[in-house]
Amino acid sequence: MRCPACKKGETGVIDSRESEDVLSIRRRRECEKCHHRFTTYERIESPNLLVVKKNGSRETFDRDKLARGIYKAFEKLSISQNVIEGLIGRIVREIMERYDSEVTSCQIGEIVLAGIKKVDKVAYIRFASVYREFVDITDFQAEIKKLVHK
Repeated sequence: MRCPACKKGETGVIDSRESEDVLSIRRRRECEKCHHRFTTYERIESPNLLVVKKNGSRETFDRDKLARGIYKAFEKLSISQNVIEGLIGRIVREIMERYDSEVTSCQIGEIVLAGIKKVDKVAYIRFASVYREFVDITDFQAEIKKLVHK
């Protein structure tokens, strides 16, 4: 592992532990040359899960694409990165446990919505507005009304 500060390849592991999502290992490292400390994450490579999109096309499941959408929903909210990463890990784990070879984008969307809803209602509305393709204010009002009544 190369040091991000000095770019040398001699680093040592100070500490290793399973992350909250149980799908990765967090490693605390130190460069043997400049003594800079940094964190890396090691993830188990997931099997090739195909996502069936609304138009019928298929693409390989991409954790990073999923994470970008979730992070966008939480943008400018005071939710820690650890909480968001934990949520992403739980969502990915649920998808991998429930589906072997194919999953629809709609199924992923519903799992993501349920997860975000438990963490923050504003992020939920943001994600729902894109996922459910809200076209005007009445769509927002209807979704907020559902949240308030529950």
